[in-house]
Amino acid sequence: MKKVLFICVHNSARSQMAEAFLKKYGAEYYTVESAGIEAGELNPYVVQVLKEDEEIDISNNETKSAMDFYKHGKLFQYVVTLCDESSERCPIFPGIRERLIMNFKDPATFTGTEDEILNQVRELKNHMKKDIHLFIDLEVNGKLRENMPSNWKIS
Repeated sequence: MKKVLFICVHNSARSQMAEAFLKKYGAEYYTVESAGIEAGELNPYVVQVLKEDEEIDISNNETKSAMDFYKHGKLFQYVVTLCDESSERCPIFPGIRERLIMNFKDPATFTGTEDEILNQVRELKNHMKKDIHLFIDLEVNGKLRENMPSNWKIS
């Protein structure tokens, strides 16, 4: 089993969603965890959308700091940063030579009415679910580097 760590800013939305999807759809291939540059609080809109749309309950998940994984010497085959490069710096995980970067908007920046925010989270969820399925397919078949979508990059 390959070990995967998803990182975002606060481990409150994007990394939690990615972890949940990889656990649901790639459990036979991967062990997966998620963290943030610093621990935050779970995004209630993400919790709601995952529960109602995907029957995934992350409401009892704790947010974690990536430095805690580093301090405990945890190693991962894949460290995947989830960021919106247009508005934030992608987080890093010390001690790795390269990371896979997937760009997703931060739900903490979504604005509008509650329904509008929920719809934006649903769009994000659909996009992320598609990308996690693609990651599994490409990685399991050894074609990740040569068939990586243009909106992903290795840094």
